[in-house]
Amino acid sequence: RGFDSLVQVATGIAAVEASADGTPGALPAQALDHGTGYLLAAAVLRALTEQSWTGGSRLATLALARTARWLIEDLTVEPEPAGPEGTTDPTAAPGHDPARHLQETHSPVGRLRHALPPVSFAGGPTNWSTPPGRWGTDAPAWRPSARP
Repeated sequence: RGFDSLVQVATGIAAVEASADGTPGALPAQALDHGTGYLLAAAVLRALTEQSWTGGSRLATLALARTARWLIEDLTVEPEPAGPEGTTDPTAAPGHDPARHLQETHSPVGRLRHALPPVSFAGGPTNWSTPPGRWGTDAPAWRPSARP
């Protein structure tokens, strides 16, 4: 239940992403929708795995607001200490570099920077099978797998 943009406002993300003049901002994507969807997919896979081991069941409860809280409160990075006396440098860069999760691809809409597939495994695909295209141009049909 919810709408990503409204949850961004309600949880303070719009204030964090605000412009210099104070105009509320937003994340560059519907990150709460996507993030919560990936968390749900992971919960389903975990539940199915545990069910195959124990025969039991598991309840997964997710919410856009909980994902927002996780992003803005639980994943914050403390500044690195700047000196021997333990003072911190407020301008220190965070320790997370997203570059290893991103790739640039040529597409019908130009060069795009996008996230790599969220799941990888030995022998599995390392990128999406096709680049993003223009809205409404894909045929409404399943594409056959490129792998045998």
